[in-house]
Amino acid sequence: MRTAEPKRHARSDPAARAMGPGLFPWMACTLAAGAVAALGVRTGPWHAGLVLPSWTPPTWIAVPVSLATYLLMGVAAWLVWREHERPGATVALALHAAQLACNVLWSFLFFGSRAIDLAMLDLSILWVLVVLTARAFHAVRPLAGWLLAPYLAWVTFAAALNLAIWLRNG
Repeated sequence: MRTAEPKRHARSDPAARAMGPGLFPWMACTLAAGAVAALGVRTGPWHAGLVLPSWTPPTWIAVPVSLATYLLMGVAAWLVWREHERPGATVALALHAAQLACNVLWSFLFFGSRAIDLAMLDLSILWVLVVLTARAFHAVRPLAGWLLAPYLAWVTFAAALNLAIWLRNG
């Protein structure tokens, strides 16, 4: 006679443990920051009148690249949050929040206020914060730090593009 299998609990189920609690809130929070940043993006006559460098990517590329980087940021933050008892995790997550705030601010500075110079300053601060966040994440959970590498590359590219636009447009 077969005995009934014991019910699987989240703590004993490897698949449930792999996802674990907290992934959805971290993804939602990070994607929400991206959505708020997108609200600041207003193209129009001003943007169309800018002198852009020849290596400016088409506008449509920003959406999938940004989405991918936000998804990776959310997963990275979640991985660090899961290690909240490890030294440095709280500081790492605070840096994550600070870089998200800088990220959101950029679109409002560049597109909303048309302050290319202040947007450049913001991107410079953002770049430093992303480096610090990646290092702090790596110290807590190496994979989390590496997941921010594409984001750092994107911010570096965005800063170079912002600088080129600023120099061409005064």
